[in-house]
Amino acid sequence: MDGVHLAGMPGVHAEVREGGQVWRGASGVADVRTGRPIRPGMRQRVGSVTKTFTAAAVLQQVEKGRIRLDAPIGRYLPRLVPGERGEEITVRMLLNHTSGIPDYLPCAFPSLKEFPSLPDISPESLDDNRFRKFRPAELVKMGLTAPPTGRPGGPTGVYSNTNYLLLGQLLEEVTGTEAEQYLTRNVIERAGLRHTVFPDGPRIEGPHSRMYEALYGLIEPPRDYSVYHMSWVGPAAALVSTMEDLNRFYGKLLDGKIVSQSSLAQMQRTVPVRALDGTTIDYGLGLHKVSIPGCGTFWGHDGTVWGAGTTSLTRADGKRQMSVAVNLMRWNKLDSSGKPQHHPIDDALSTLYRQAMCGNGNAQAEKASQVPAFGS
Repeated sequence: MDGVHLAGMPGVHAEVREGGQVWRGASGVADVRTGRPIRPGMRQRVGSVTKTFTAAAVLQQVEKGRIRLDAPIGRYLPRLVPGERGEEITVRMLLNHTSGIPDYLPCAFPSLKEFPSLPDISPESLDDNRFRKFRPAELVKMGLTAPPTGRPGGPTGVYSNTNYLLLGQLLEEVTGTEAEQYLTRNVIERAGLRHTVFPDGPRIEGPHSRMYEALYGLIEPPRDYSVYHMSWVGPAAALVSTMEDLNRFYGKLLDGKIVSQSSLAQMQRTVPVRALDGTTIDYGLGLHKVSIPGCGTFWGHDGTVWGAGTTSLTRADGKRQMSVAVNLMRWNKLDSSGKPQHHPIDDALSTLYRQAMCGNGNAQAEKASQVPAFGS
């Protein structure tokens, strides 16, 4: 972890578990101006790690017979997804990103271009939307009116936050409860998580780090975005949590205590999906699969919002867990083609992952570098 800090990361904190043993640590600062140290128990905006929580909530409703995985979404949300598209796209396709519905983010933040073609990007839209409260249907409409990324149910998916906003609307339709409230009562509280919440405003309650966004070198020095209204991602990526809570959640999920074992088996049926960073990942229903020779198969998710990155992975047998949080995002500057350049932080994180996931360092370095690094 000290290596990650020395490579240029302001602060990093983590929790690693193996069997009954727990290690927590931190390196660096939570505030570059004051030098306030970062601590391992701090709260973090965990971004798309939220998607596993949302997927688990949908599977709970599948178990109750209120949702069918292979039913068309138009059956539940005919006004949001009308016509032929609503009949072709199933709930499963939303969960595993094979719906062909593009991400709404380039529309909500119009100066943002799809990764990695970012030469025209500017930070103004980040500041303009800092306190804006988006409506989910407004964001969904942006995604649905953009050109499709492929045919529904295609062999390869394309990662899209629009899918999970639709799943939030689906939960509200079948439960009669706001998605964030349902998730809190039936997933967060069921898992016994004490520091995991959907914030109801732009600020994080409790001890936390500032969260610095570099935007590929376009914001220099990086700017703090720890105060930000998370309505722009909602049930797709708005959660605040701790690394302890994330390890507890994934441990219980893989142990069949959040959804049934049959539902978990559905969540672990993967397809290739192109992530936001351009890489291809093995993606199930709200779960990433990461296989490292000499170390094992891990399940979990990564996530990023402005200034904050999180990765949480649990080995398939549940005996080894890693959750890591960093407080600087998009540290790579762009080359002339708009492609992010390699940075020492990338290598330092790979080393940290290898040690945290495998302990003895036996994992192949090039495979450990394939751990999701805040690409979604």
